[in-house]
Amino acid sequence: MKKLLLIFTLIICSCATSNEEQDKKEIRALMKHQASDWSRHDLDCFMLGYWKSDSLKFQGRNGITYGWKKTLEKYKKSYPYAEDSGKLKFKIRTISKIESNSYYVMGEYHLTRETGKLDGIFMVIFKKIKGEWKIIADTSC
Repeated sequence: MKKLLLIFTLIICSCATSNEEQDKKEIRALMKHQASDWSRHDLDCFMLGYWKSDSLKFQGRNGITYGWKKTLEKYKKSYPYAEDSGKLKFKIRTISKIESNSYYVMGEYHLTRETGKLDGIFMVIFKKIKGEWKIIADTSC
């Protein structure tokens, strides 16, 4: 009986680790896609990675922006042309599980653009909503 319990426990742990690795893989893929969207100056597609809700929170250098629509508007105002948005690269430092359907991601962003390089750090919180990973909170500076 103890052997059966041990085997069952190992199987459950193995599945949990496998699911966590799959979650992290999906989050990395989403962020890679976002970097590509940004680099094409497609801010509307870039924002598809964010939770389309008035409850979305974005903390930047100038304070907190609440809501998906206001965040998109702020991006469009700050980066009106492709030469302003430049080419985006993320350097992910860590992805850590918060609970079964949410993770936080910490890292760096690097914008190479005609108007000058812009580098900073970020921490985003991803939550699985209706089967899709979405950023529900973003702190970038």
